[in-house]
Amino acid sequence: MGRRFRGKVRPEAPEHRVNGRIRFPQIRVISPEGEALGVMSPDEGRAAARQHGLDLVEVSPHARPPVCRIMDYGRFKYDRKKQKSAAKSNQPSMKTVQMRPKTDDHDLETKLSRARKFLERGDKVKIVMRMRGRERAYPERWIEMMREHFHDTLANFGRIASKPSQQGRVISMVVEPA
Repeated sequence: MGRRFRGKVRPEAPEHRVNGRIRFPQIRVISPEGEALGVMSPDEGRAAARQHGLDLVEVSPHARPPVCRIMDYGRFKYDRKKQKSAAKSNQPSMKTVQMRPKTDDHDLETKLSRARKFLERGDKVKIVMRMRGRERAYPERWIEMMREHFHDTLANFGRIASKPSQQGRVISMVVEPA
């Protein structure tokens, strides 16, 4: 039996220094409205942030002196997280539809409708046919079957990015949305 790690998990370092973590002798402070308040000590910057009821957040640590902004740090983190998730969800992904040469016609129709939904949603679809045993002796038959079932019926919803080709025990083709 392997050994387990029993140490403490180190928390991730925060992306930005906030309030008391700002340790430079002089910082450039920007107000919540975006106006430059000038260069001052971190204590004066924290006092100005307290007057507004907000946090002093270091937004540009590599500038000299570092630039800090008076803002609501919780709201800032929330907005950043939303931007990252929105950027992630807008990217098209590659969906895979797998089958075997002996897959029944009804099951092929189900897989075809699944691929159609993926294409309508804007995702690429990789259609994979796995061959076993004697099925590998007739790859041309299975390539033709893929052309008949998928190429002809998905032509209205997308275009063929790569024609059916064999790589070992697998025949695959990629369809992109139209």
